[in-house]
Amino acid sequence: MRNIVAEILTRAVSRTRTPGVWMAFAGLVILSLLSSTAIFSQRRSSSAPSSSAKSLVITTEANAIIWIDEIRRGATDASGKLELKNVSPGRHVLRVRATGFKETSSPLIAGRRSLAIKLVRTTDQAELLFQQAEAAREKAKDDAARKTAAELYRQAIQLRPAYPAAHLGLARILLDLNQYQQALGEIEQARRTRPVYPEASAVEGRIHREAAFDEEAIQSFRRAIREGKGSQPEAHVGLARVLEEKGQYPESILEYRKALAQLSDSEPVIYQLLGAAYEKQQNYKEAIVAYEKYLALAPNGSLAGAIRSVIDQLRRDAAGQEIIP
Repeated sequence: MRNIVAEILTRAVSRTRTPGVWMAFAGLVILSLLSSTAIFSQRRSSSAPSSSAKSLVITTEANAIIWIDEIRRGATDASGKLELKNVSPGRHVLRVRATGFKETSSPLIAGRRSLAIKLVRTTDQAELLFQQAEAAREKAKDDAARKTAAELYRQAIQLRPAYPAAHLGLARILLDLNQYQQALGEIEQARRTRPVYPEASAVEGRIHREAAFDEEAIQSFRRAIREGKGSQPEAHVGLARVLEEKGQYPESILEYRKALAQLSDSEPVIYQLLGAAYEKQQNYKEAIVAYEKYLALAPNGSLAGAIRSVIDQLRRDAAGQEIIP
């Protein structure tokens, strides 16, 4: 998800009526994204969860990445702990990955308030190379670093050709390098081993969108959502972006809201995207609500100053709407 939001926000300036403020805003967004090791890190949830939603403390290795139902929820701290808020009732699948250890998945039984996950060290060279490639991709800031990550993925695949996660990671890097056909080829390779792969379909949608094939992008995003049984935030965000560009603002707003709900408000920056979509509708009051939600989640974030300036302008615009006879 890190890449799709970064790509979206670098284009934020193109859809505003106050370019001076938003050019500064877009710069701040890029700096914020580049300094983050993972865009979907765990933050305080301020949504309206059901009364039965619980917090869950996971204890495992330090700096381990945690997924619930294939949605990345954050990484453990130096002590190996991560507190997840607003975990819905019912059964879930927990996935844990830490560098140097074998990745593991296990069922998460409803009602648990804490869970300790014991990871086993791995000597599997394909898995170790894949982990190195993932770390390199997340840190890559230029094409030279991206090519290094791509080579690590290829080495992992050479050792284990049927490695769908490595093919998908390589596809993401090739997309960042604007190598669209090669990226689609890696998606096809991933599906040979894992035919139903929501994340791969979401990345396929991004590839089509970057190549300006909007209808194909929509089909891929919708496929990802079907494969994820309705839960695939990357696809919802990608679909929202395409629909917004086509002027289908109500549908776009709905997709942004679905992504936010599935991420349990763990990524405030999507509220900026939602606010911008409301602006395109000239629905200034709802845009203000979305931007204020961003501020509630990240009051001291690097984007907060620019957001507050935009809100001030929108309040004047909203007041002007009210006095028009």
